[in-house]
Amino acid sequence: MVTMDNKLRVISFILAIIGLVDSLYLSWIKVSGKLALCGPIGDCESVNSSKYAEIAGIPIAFLGAGAYLAILILLYLESIYHFWKEYSPLFIFGISLGGVLYSAYLTYLEIAVIRAICPYCVVSAIVLVFLLIISVLRLFRDQGELSSISNS
Repeated sequence: MVTMDNKLRVISFILAIIGLVDSLYLSWIKVSGKLALCGPIGDCESVNSSKYAEIAGIPIAFLGAGAYLAILILLYLESIYHFWKEYSPLFIFGISLGGVLYSAYLTYLEIAVIRAICPYCVVSAIVLVFLLIISVLRLFRDQGELSSISNS
């Protein structure tokens, strides 16, 4: 039987794959020195070469790839271990909340300071927002299950 939680996990998994591919592409652009394929929209080069594209010499895209990889691993572990089924949604909430907040900061920098938008960064920000929404839904679902059990 396909439950709502399974559907939300599958959607989260797909979103995390999209985010991972996006972050890996930006990571490759950063380390290879190649130009991003932005086409007529955005200015990836200005964003990717700004001082804000790294923290302590580590490209932001690496951090994004690590976050998406962590989410994928947590989603996988949920399917095989009871501990992770119970606590993984909370960890995913924390990762996605941190990602959304940091993406909001980076978007502010793109608009107000760098004055250029990277479409790949926008994709990552949108993916993180959806992952956050789904993680909240999953946490509320867990709370609903707990309260219905305690009321029985």
